[in-house]
Amino acid sequence: MRSATTRAFIVIATLAASGCGSSPITPVRIEGAIETTFANLVQLQVSSLGLPPMAAADFEVAASCRKLTGGASGAGDWVCNLRWLGPDRQTLRDAFDLFVATDGCYTATVEGGSLGGPMLRASDGRAVRNLLFTFEGCFDTT
Repeated sequence: MRSATTRAFIVIATLAASGCGSSPITPVRIEGAIETTFANLVQLQVSSLGLPPMAAADFEVAASCRKLTGGASGAGDWVCNLRWLGPDRQTLRDAFDLFVATDGCYTATVEGGSLGGPMLRASDGRAVRNLLFTFEGCFDTT
C-alpha cells in the first residue's frame, strides 16, 4: 500500500500535469503497451513451464482499459480487461489493476486468482515465478 505522502505527491503531480493540456496517458497507449508486454510475458511463461513454444503474436492479446477516477486520461489508477488465447487456443479473460505514473510507466497486478499466485509449478515439478501475477512496463508519452 502506498504511503499517504506518496499518494499526495502523485495527486499533486497529476493535477499539475492536467493543467498543461491533454494528457499523453490515454487508453489507446496503455492498451497497446499492456497487450505487447503481456503477450511477451505469456510467451516466456509458457517456455518456463515446459509447454510447447508459441510466438507472442499467437496469444492474440486484446486490452480494454479505463481510468478509475479523474477523467478518461492521465496518470493514476486504471483497470485493464484482457482477452487472450491460451496455449490450447481457448479464449481467456483476465483483469489487471494498473497504477500508471506520469512518465508512462505502470505496474500491473492481476485481479483475483485466475492466473495463479506469485509462483507456479512447471511440468517437471519446479517452482517457477508467475510472470503474469505482477509486472511492469512503460510506453512513450511523447
